[in-house]
Amino acid sequence: KFKRMLNKELSHFSESKSGNQISEYICNTFLDKQQEVDINNLRLAEEEYGQGPGKAKVGGGKGAAPLSQISGVKKPLGHTNSFSGSSLPKYGVDPKAQHEAELAKILENSEKWGVDMFKIAEITDKKTLTCITYTIFQERDLIKTFKIPGKVFLNFLRTLEDHYLQDVPYHNSVHAADVTQSTHVLLNSPALECVFTPLEVMSAIFAA
Repeated sequence: KFKRMLNKELSHFSESKSGNQISEYICNTFLDKQQEVDINNLRLAEEEYGQGPGKAKVGGGKGAAPLSQISGVKKPLGHTNSFSGSSLPKYGVDPKAQHEAELAKILENSEKWGVDMFKIAEITDKKTLTCITYTIFQERDLIKTFKIPGKVFLNFLRTLEDHYLQDVPYHNSVHAADVTQSTHVLLNSPALECVFTPLEVMSAIFAA
């Protein structure tokens, strides 16, 4: 699939020297060799953590860490900002009345480059990631396609965003929203048309 995408994307470079160089570099670097996994190193790592052959911990064993604890998380995971309304908001957030039209105007261009994430953060009380991701899932009809309960999805997004560290200047929830929206735009490009299944599209957006 990636090869097809690459051929489409570089087709307008086909007669130029730079296009051939780009294509040759990408193919030689990433496509001609299979990604290799050092099995021996993986086994050594597993044995160091007591998970080698015959030592795997299925769960419930002494010293096993609870699934709700993630290394590096400074506060306990929980639904600290759960949605409790009777009807789901159109964009996953409830902006103040004076900002509703402005938010709608910004999100009209969610399939284009240059969406102002900082403005969305300002008018949604720093719920940029929730707003952008929910809107993308609605536009792509992924919620209906995969029968995702709206409230569950919204609570997941809010909980996820709430556990981003707001004082981090770059890798924060606004950056995550920007990457998510950029992925959405890229997936809409002609080069990727009919390349990915809905599940793969959803996976890419989640990964972003």
